[in-house]
Amino acid sequence: MNKKLFLIAFLMTFILQTGFSQNLDFDKVKNERINVNGVFPNLTVLGASDKDRSESGIGALIPWADKLWMIGYVAHIQGSRLGLYEVSDDMTMKKHPQSVTGTFANRMIHNPSEQAIIGPHFIDKNGNVRTSEELSKHRLAATMEHLTDPTNKVYFITMEGLFFECDVNTLQATKLFNLKQELDIPETAWIHFKDGHTGNGRVVVANNSYDERDFLGESFAGRLAEWDGNSDTWTILEKTAFIGVGGKNSNIFKGKSIYGNPIFATGWDKKSVILKCYNDRSKEWKRYRLPKGSHSFDHAWNTEWMRIREVQTERFIMDAHGIFYELPMMTYGGKVWGIKPISYHLRIVPDFVFWRGMLVLAGDQTDHGVGQPQSGLLFQNIDDLWNYGKPTGWGAVWQDEPVHANSTSDPYLMTGFDKKSAHFINKGEEDIEFSIEVDVMGNDEWNTYKTIKVEPNGYSHYEFPDGYSAHWVRIKANKASTVTVQFVYN
Repeated sequence: MNKKLFLIAFLMTFILQTGFSQNLDFDKVKNERINVNGVFPNLTVLGASDKDRSESGIGALIPWADKLWMIGYVAHIQGSRLGLYEVSDDMTMKKHPQSVTGTFANRMIHNPSEQAIIGPHFIDKNGNVRTSEELSKHRLAATMEHLTDPTNKVYFITMEGLFFECDVNTLQATKLFNLKQELDIPETAWIHFKDGHTGNGRVVVANNSYDERDFLGESFAGRLAEWDGNSDTWTILEKTAFIGVGGKNSNIFKGKSIYGNPIFATGWDKKSVILKCYNDRSKEWKRYRLPKGSHSFDHAWNTEWMRIREVQTERFIMDAHGIFYELPMMTYGGKVWGIKPISYHLRIVPDFVFWRGMLVLAGDQTDHGVGQPQSGLLFQNIDDLWNYGKPTGWGAVWQDEPVHANSTSDPYLMTGFDKKSAHFINKGEEDIEFSIEVDVMGNDEWNTYKTIKVEPNGYSHYEFPDGYSAHWVRIKANKASTVTVQFVYN
C-alpha cells in the first residue's frame, strides 16, 4: 500500500472510531436547521388546535436592530398563540415577551425617533419594545407618516376604517375619523381597509370591500381615498376595491424631487386590475389597467395584503392578483415608465422584505378549515421570482357596458406577455369599428395599430402576431353601443 492510500485509510478509520462519538458532532447534527427549498419549518407560526382555532398568517416583516421582526395575525382578533417574533441570523425564532395576539399587518420605520413600528409595537434602535395598549385592541392595516407633525406622530388605519394619530413618544392614540362614515360606504358592506401611504402632501388609504354584489353592480363598497391633513373631509378617488398603496418620497435636489414622488395604488373591479398613479410632475391621478392572473382574488377576503414594496435600494416589486411586477419609481415628465410583469404565482404574500442578502416572503398558508392553522417564511434570491410561472392573465377595458361614440378606454398593459389576443362584442344595432391604439414607448403617445369592424349583435377577435408588443394598448369605439373588449394573454 502506498503512502497516500495508507493515509486515507488511517483518516477514515480515525473518523469512524472517534469522530461520530464526540458530543460536538451530535449537537451539530441535532441543531442543523432543516431547509427545504428556502423554507425553514422551525420558522413557522402555529395557531391552536382547539375548537376556537383561527387563521394564522404572517402580516408584516421588518429588518431592525440586527433581527428580522415579524408579526402574526388571526382573523377578527379571535385566536391565540400568535404575536410578535424575532428571527436571528442562525435561523432561530423566539416570541417576544411583549407579544400580543391580534390582527396586525402594518409596518413602518419612523426615522425621526429611530423606531420600527410593527403591529402595536414600537421597537427602538437597540431592540427594546414598547406596546400601545389602545392600538393592540384594533385590527391594524397600515401605519403612515404624519402630515403636520412627522417628527412626533404617525397615522394608523384599522381594517374597520378607524383612522388614528399616535404620538411615537407617549404612544397615546387619538381617533380622528371613522372612514366608513366619511367615505359613504354602504351599511351592508364588509369593511376591509388594507393599506395606506403618505406622499405629495396627502394620505391615501385603500378599502378592498368586494363581493358578488359589486360584481353584479348592486353595490360599490370599495374605496381609494385621500386626505390633506388639514380639512375635515376626505376625497374619494375610486369606488371599487383597492388593496395596495405605496410609493417613494424621493430626495429633494435644488428644490425639486428627483423622481417625482410617485404614489401607486392597486385595486380591481369585475373587468381587470386597476393601477392608479400620482406624481408631483403631472399633479393628477391617472388610471391604468392590468391583467388578472387569477379570479381567486376576486373577493375582499381572498386578497390578503398584496403589497407594493421597496425590496432593494430603488427597486420596487408590486404584487397584484397573482402576478409580480417590477415597478420602477421614476416618473420622468409626469409619465409612468417601465412597468413589467415578472411572473405568475400561487403564494399568498402578505409582506416581503430583504434581509441578510435574502428576499423573504411572508405567508398565509392555511386557516382553521384544514386543521391546525399555520404559516411560514420563504427565503430566496430576488431573481428566483423570475423562475415562477410565466406571466399570464386576462382582463377587459369594457365589459357589457354602454359607451359613447368616440369613447376611448383606459390604457391596458401589453408588454411582458407572450401570446396576446383581443375579443370584441357589439350588442348594438349598427356596425361598430374598434380602433386598437398602442403606446409603444410608454410615454402616453398613441398610434392606431389596427381597426376591427364588428357587425350588429356580433363578435370578432384578433390575435396579435408572435413577437408583437407595445407598452400599453387601448381601444376607441366610433359609435355608441353596449360593448365588451376583453384581452387574453397566455
